[in-house]
Amino acid sequence: MAKGLLPFKYEIETGHSFMTQYAGLGSYLDLSHAVRLRQSIEKHVNARDQEQGYTDNEVIFSLILLNLTGGESMDDLLMLRADPGLMNLLQHTQWSGKTRSERRKLAKRWCKKKDDGVFPSPSSGFRYINSYHDESWDKDLTHGKAFIPPTTAALKGLYNVNGKMADFYQRVSPQENATVDFDATIAETNKKNALYSYKGSKSYQPLNAYWAETGLVVNSEFRSGNVPAGYDLKRFLIRTIQHLPAGIKTLSIRSDTAGYQWDLIKYCAEEKSERFGVIEFGIGVDVTPAFKQAVDEVPEKDWHTYIKTVKGEQFETNQQWAEVVFVPNAICNKKTGPEYRFIATREKIPEQLELIEPKSEKERQLSFNFPTMLMNNAGKCCRYKIFGIVTNRTIPGNELIKWFRQRCGESELVHARMKDDFAGGRFPTDKFGANAAWWAIMILALNLSVLMQRLVLGGKWAKKRMKAIRFALINIAASVRKRSRTLFVRLNGNSPGYKLLLRARERIIELITIVTGFG
Repeated sequence: MAKGLLPFKYEIETGHSFMTQYAGLGSYLDLSHAVRLRQSIEKHVNARDQEQGYTDNEVIFSLILLNLTGGESMDDLLMLRADPGLMNLLQHTQWSGKTRSERRKLAKRWCKKKDDGVFPSPSSGFRYINSYHDESWDKDLTHGKAFIPPTTAALKGLYNVNGKMADFYQRVSPQENATVDFDATIAETNKKNALYSYKGSKSYQPLNAYWAETGLVVNSEFRSGNVPAGYDLKRFLIRTIQHLPAGIKTLSIRSDTAGYQWDLIKYCAEEKSERFGVIEFGIGVDVTPAFKQAVDEVPEKDWHTYIKTVKGEQFETNQQWAEVVFVPNAICNKKTGPEYRFIATREKIPEQLELIEPKSEKERQLSFNFPTMLMNNAGKCCRYKIFGIVTNRTIPGNELIKWFRQRCGESELVHARMKDDFAGGRFPTDKFGANAAWWAIMILALNLSVLMQRLVLGGKWAKKRMKAIRFALINIAASVRKRSRTLFVRLNGNSPGYKLLLRARERIIELITIVTGFG
């Protein structure tokens, strides 16, 4: 075996190269054009009003592309700036449709040749997102105080842009019903100004509204780690409704026990929404001693085996459910009003999981990270895992539990995508407002990817993670050349991505036809 390295060498290309390693981003540029993303940013976001330097559009769009390519820090903009083919492609699309005078005006914003209005430098990116922070918030963002800073006009603008993506989806694939899952996620960080979450780590704890029928995150609120997930949920619901597109006739919400807030529940049940009236809901119940007592009073004959359906086949599980007669203090003083339905589930805990000779019932309960209780079953005392749901839906109990549990897998997967597939798991600064903007831009990239996977690629691509999308679509090498006022993206003739890009472009043309006049 020969000693040393293999017989090849690395050299710098001395000629003027227009190669790119991200040719597949052309499909996302096409899609953003169909969504009219740039026009929406220009309309709704006004974090910068200077006549020189990078515009809101240029920085936001650069950070969206950074998320799509797998970047996770502001320094990763250097990778995009070092890609001459992508720079050429992006500049050509930015200036598309603009008059000569508009192009000259854009060019005059740059006094340094190294800046060309395509991708900002990391320092420019930091200056931009720091403009979203208000120093007056710092005194309130402290331990021991749940404080959510007011949404600034610029940050509100980012979420208005996000709403336009939901509008686009609705125009292409109209939905009459919306099932929205509320869920917060812990995003750990080492930033010195971050606050500790209930898990004991410095974190931020964004609250998200996931529209299950479309896969879109229709609303999100960036929060400090010490803000409970259930804090001020009614206000969050009202704002979420504002971001839902026209044409939706009914709204349902699902939440874990963080949503067990009676101001939220009554708002949904008592027709207080001007747009939807009664909002159907399924929300996890706090398993209090009073609820356990109500569960204990359910006759054994009223417990039903939970039937699970897998690929069209039904299977009996080791779980049971029952309707529970339970009247919380929050509603016991009201003789009239909507009826609240409580359902409990129980699952027997194997005896080997019990503590050996516990000193007390409290010690035994502390050995589990979920509520449990002792119940008599056929004359034998057994310990069960207990869970409760409160709802105003009238569907059968087994169907209701199945519907409620659908939120767990999907919303948790979205959180994983936010923090692992995109740049939501790493924050650029110590400033809360800057990190809130970083998170909101990540949401834009996430939803643009959802539109690409569900509306453009479709089929098997709809559920793929970004690892597979980058491998097959985004990370395609090509040469970008301009000839006769037309830009050509030249791929290797054997590239399997060529047909995929052509098929994506054909589908995007169909979408543009469907949404003609979208604004």
